[in-house]
Amino acid sequence: MRDLSPETEGSMSTAPHLAHSPPILTVQDLTFSAQKTVLLNAVSLNIREGSRTLIMGPNGAGKSLLLRLMHGLIKPDAGTITWKGRANASEARRFQSMVFQRPVLLRRSVFANLSFALGVHGLRGKLKADKIRAALHDAGLAHLETRPARVLSGGQQQRLSLVRALATDPEILFLDEPTANLDPASTSAIEQLIMKASARGVTIVLVTHDQGQAKRLGEDLVFLQDGEVAETGPAQTILTAPQSEPVKAWVDGRIYLGSKAGY
Repeated sequence: MRDLSPETEGSMSTAPHLAHSPPILTVQDLTFSAQKTVLLNAVSLNIREGSRTLIMGPNGAGKSLLLRLMHGLIKPDAGTITWKGRANASEARRFQSMVFQRPVLLRRSVFANLSFALGVHGLRGKLKADKIRAALHDAGLAHLETRPARVLSGGQQQRLSLVRALATDPEILFLDEPTANLDPASTSAIEQLIMKASARGVTIVLVTHDQGQAKRLGEDLVFLQDGEVAETGPAQTILTAPQSEPVKAWVDGRIYLGSKAGY
C-alpha cells in the first residue's frame, strides 16, 4: 500500500492514504458483483480511528454499496473487512451505526423511536429516558417528543435518525448522503451534529456529492470511479489539487471518459 503521487496521475489505484492514527476499519481487495456485473473491484482502504472520512465519486461509482459492505449489511464476493485488526469480526456491528439518505423511522413517536433503539442496546429506566431527552435536546427536537416521527419535516426526520444512531454510542458512524435532500438550515444542523460526534471521538464515514460539505467536514477522502479507488488522501489536498484524471474531471464538473463507457 502506498500514497498516490503525481507519477500515478490518471491511473486507478487502491492505495489507501497512510496517516498517523491506526485504522479502526481496513478494507482489503473488496469485490462485489450483481447480475454478472462487477460493481466494486479490488477496493482497499483504511478508515483511521477518530477520523472523518469522505467517500465521493460520480453516480454509480459504488459509494453506497461500499458503505453497506463496510457496515456488514451485505457480504462481498471477495476480499476482507477488518475491524480493529480482526477479520470479519462478528461483533463489529454492535459498535457501529448507519444513517441512510432517506430516514428510516418506526411508526411511533419521536421519543419511542429513540426508546426502541436504546432498548435494543440494553438501556432501561431513568438512564434511558435521560439519554433520550439529552439526544432530543441536542437535535432541537425536545418539543416534539410526543409527535409521530413520520409526520416530521424531512430535516427533522433526518436529525432524529442521526441522534438515534448516535444515542447508542457507536465507535463508527456511517452516513449515506444524509443531507442530500435538505435545505441549507437543515444541512447546517446535521453538520453540527456530525462535528459534535466527531469531537467526542466517533469515527465518521460520510458519502457526499457536495464539495462545500466535503471541505467543511472532510479529513480523509476516498474517491471512487467505476467501482475502483481513483485517488485517496487528505480531503483538502485532493479537492484543491487532485492528481487523478477522474477527480480532476469531477472537480471541474466534467464527465470522465476514461476506462469504462458511460463516464
